[in-house]
Amino acid sequence: MTVLASVAARRAAAAGLALTACLTATPAAFASAGTAPDPAAQAAATPPGPGLDRYYRQKPDWRSCVKGTDDTTGHDLDKAGAQCADVTVPLDYADPKGRTITVAISRLKATDTRRRVGPLLLNFGGPGGPALGDPPDMRKAMKDVGTRFDLIGMDPRFVGRSTPLDCHWPVGTSIFSAGLGREGFDRQVALHKDLAAKCRATNASVLPHVSTRNTARDMDVIRGALGERKISYLGYSYGTYLGTVYTQMFPGRYDRMVLDGALDPRRYHPRLLQGVQEENEQALADWAAWAAKRHDAYGLGRTRAQVLATVDRIVKASARGLTLGTAPEVFRLDDTRVPTLIFAGLSSDTDSARAELGEQVSVLAKAAEGRPARLSDAVRKTLKDLLTSQNSHYGSVQTAILCGDGAAPRDPEVYWRDIERSRAAHPLLAPLAHNIGPCAFWDRPREEPTRVRHDARALIVAATGDPRTDYEGGRALHGMLPGSKLITLKGANQHGVYLEYGNACVDRQVNAYLATGELPASDRTCVKTTG
Repeated sequence: MTVLASVAARRAAAAGLALTACLTATPAAFASAGTAPDPAAQAAATPPGPGLDRYYRQKPDWRSCVKGTDDTTGHDLDKAGAQCADVTVPLDYADPKGRTITVAISRLKATDTRRRVGPLLLNFGGPGGPALGDPPDMRKAMKDVGTRFDLIGMDPRFVGRSTPLDCHWPVGTSIFSAGLGREGFDRQVALHKDLAAKCRATNASVLPHVSTRNTARDMDVIRGALGERKISYLGYSYGTYLGTVYTQMFPGRYDRMVLDGALDPRRYHPRLLQGVQEENEQALADWAAWAAKRHDAYGLGRTRAQVLATVDRIVKASARGLTLGTAPEVFRLDDTRVPTLIFAGLSSDTDSARAELGEQVSVLAKAAEGRPARLSDAVRKTLKDLLTSQNSHYGSVQTAILCGDGAAPRDPEVYWRDIERSRAAHPLLAPLAHNIGPCAFWDRPREEPTRVRHDARALIVAATGDPRTDYEGGRALHGMLPGSKLITLKGANQHGVYLEYGNACVDRQVNAYLATGELPASDRTCVKTTG
């Protein structure tokens, strides 16, 4: 059970799909150019740029975080002693005198003032995940070391309480499978073309400015508004890419940098899942072995092979359509939706995560047999988050960031050929990993991807079986940043480790770095513990 259970619950929809890794093999787009001389001292003092002074010199108006009587997040922040503010940033950094937007932040000030380090900005990935409400839980989880930092929760531009973006989609994600054949793929082409059109119709004026580079610029404005020379950073998943971009755009303006669930920046691309099929298949197989030992609870089979065969039967039956729930909440799933639901449950190998997936697959198995099944609150919430307009805001922002960061192929046949080439080897995941998305119908990004030109003394954390950001991605980032150190967690199918997984070895190493600012003398390896 994660020690950040309440954080995980708030961002459950994002964690399931927070493919915060956006993986694809496009190394030429983000090449390491070696390491330039460290410009730390002069960079921190460099003026932010023409016309930007007023943003850097603004004084946050700290106030209560509560937005209304039902605002649980705000009440929790206030109870913990945090305060909130809106930081004004330019929509377009090339036009600082033009339209402005706001970025919502929270601050839980350090209580160990004698050993205060400074601000620690949090990002849990997504892309598009909020973090404004997370400082209280992080303070508890970090224990003594957390008291040395002003914990800064940020809702990145267009996320959460920041200036919003919502394309008013009928679904909460753009991550679906192409299904079992051409008919399903053709439906997906039509869906994603429509999703892109909805974003263009509702948010055309801001879409060109939704990008990781602009979020990094916002982070530096926040640093300046806080009156700090440097800011520390803790990023998970996609947050590791954001952190890497910040180190390249603003070298010398960061202190301690933890990148957990790290990805190879050269593989960051709108085609999120390419390259992680094997890790997810292993995670699925390990979950199936776990579920087989609990056949009496889930009824999916008494061996791993039997459980996997049940999953296969569910997917095949979904081509005819599955109905879950009862009126007024009825969910209809086909072979483009069911793989997404299964995939969403594979980001962690904890018992709680596996039990949630077991419950979902049990419901699907009954539906595939035409039997009614009661939906638990957890299953109902997952279905609503993914398959209804309830979570449109999250899916809209996630997609806008991905499409704003990199271009995707325009021709649907490119996707179809990739699916067909890999379907035999990966029948469940190839149609998901290679499927088309809204970025195929998006305008091209305004900026080129960031290139790694500066070394960064970051602490990178990676699990060998991470189903979202594979272990090789963490190793690759470590190689691109020779001043970094790598903590490896062996034997875990886990996305996000520090304070998420309860591994004392990892937590101890990261806490020591955050407390002292000293990286380990060498790379470290920790091992998954059981029982």
